[in-house]
Amino acid sequence: MATTLEEQHLRAPSAEEQRLRAQQRRETQRRWFWRIAGYVTVLGVWELVSGWVLAESLLPGPTRIVRTFPEIVNSGRFFLSFGATLTRIGIGFGLAFIGGAVVGMLAQSRWFSNFFRDAVTIGLTSPGLIWALMGLVIWGFKPQGWIFAIFLATFAIVTVNVAEGIRALPKDLLDMAKAFGTPTLRRQREIVIPHLAPYLFTALRFGFSNGWKITVLTEVFSSNKGIGFEMRVSSQLFQLDVFFTWVLSFFVFALILEKLILQKAERRFFRWREDVSVA
Repeated sequence: MATTLEEQHLRAPSAEEQRLRAQQRRETQRRWFWRIAGYVTVLGVWELVSGWVLAESLLPGPTRIVRTFPEIVNSGRFFLSFGATLTRIGIGFGLAFIGGAVVGMLAQSRWFSNFFRDAVTIGLTSPGLIWALMGLVIWGFKPQGWIFAIFLATFAIVTVNVAEGIRALPKDLLDMAKAFGTPTLRRQREIVIPHLAPYLFTALRFGFSNGWKITVLTEVFSSNKGIGFEMRVSSQLFQLDVFFTWVLSFFVFALILEKLILQKAERRFFRWREDVSVA
C-alpha cells in the first residue's frame, strides 16, 4: 500500500507543473481568441462593404462566396484545377529544390560559390512575373514554360538557405573528420546533411510558398487549366463571385498546406530537439 501511494505521489503533477500547464492553456486560448477575432473582423467588414459601400456585383461578400463554392465543386472544376496546380508545383519546385540543394552544398567550394553567386542574386531580385512572361514567350502553353518559371523563381531561395547552412557548418568538425580519414561521401551523409536539416526545411517552406504563388501566376498567363486559369476566365467573363471564390480557395488551401502539413512535418521531424525555455 505504501508503495502504491508513493507511486501515485510520484505520478501526480506538482503545483508548479499545474500552474505552468494552466498558464499554457490560457496562452493558447488567448492566442486562438485573437486569431479567430481577426478572421471575424475581416469577414464582417468585407460583408458590410459588399452591398453597402460597393455593389455586390462588384464585390461579392463572404455569404455570396459560400453559396458559389458548392456550385464550383459540383461542376468538377474545383478538384481538376487544384490537381493541375499541385502537379505543376510538385514538378517545378521539386526540380528547383533538388537543384538548389545541390548548388547550395557546392558552396563548400569557394570556386563553385563564386561561380553561382551572381546567378543566385539575379534569381532573388527578379520578380516572378518576368519568368512567367519569358516562359510564355518561349514555350507558349507547353509544360516547359511553367517548369521554367517555377524553377527559376524558387531555385535561388533554396540555394541561399542551404548555402547559409554550409557557412554555419562547424569547420572544426569537418577538419576532425578529415584528420581521421573519413571519406567525402560519408562526411556529407553523416555531418553535412544532418547539420543542414533545419535549413532544408526553411528552404522547403519559403520556396514552396513562393512557388505556389508563381505557379498560379504562370497559369494566369500561359495555361488552359489550373487555379490561375480559372481566375483569368472568371475575371474576363466578369463573374466576380466565381473569381473571389477561387481567390479565397487559394488563400485557404495555402494556409492548410503551411499550417497543417509543412509545419507539422517540421515539428515531427525535429521532435527530438528539446524546447528551450527562459525562466
